Amino acid sequence: MIDYVEILIADFNDMADILELQKLAFASEGALYHDSDIEPLTQTLDSIHEDFKNYIFLKAVYNNTIVGSVKIGNTSEYCWVGRLMVNPGFQNKGIGRKLMIAAEQQYPDAKQYLLYTGYKSLKNIKLYESLGYIKSGDYCNDRNPELKLIKMVKRNMY
Repeated sequence: MIDYVEILIADFNDMADILELQKLAFASEGALYHDSDIEPLTQTLDSIHEDFKNYIFLKAVYNNTIVGSVKIGNTSEYCWVGRLMVNPGFQNKGIGRKLMIAAEQQYPDAKQYLLYTGYKSLKNIKLYESLGYIKSGDYCNDRNPELKLIKMVKRNMY
């Protein structure tokens, strides 16, 4: 674990840095699924600015640099957690776990938390399972059948 990583709510001015981090962090996912056209790699600045209107973005900051992020949205049915990312040079140091815990804390009364991750993304699946998420289905992308997503759910025990 890195000694001091601060988890903060991101603001509109952070979106360009988060988008840059997203492209860096998701490059390995694109390679894993042989698809450089996955949405995290093709998203535009205008698009992430639109996302900012509908989601809370958290950022992990180390030495005044954003090294991780996650976005969270809430409905009456569930809290959706998406785009968990950590700079590749900072992975496997507990930052993703800290971001996930902070994401859930944004909506402590949610009935359940929901996320999707790639079926080949074994480190991600292991992290989510260690946080109490269970696999509850899958989703296949028509454009790229190799890109099967696993739906994972965590029921809130508040």
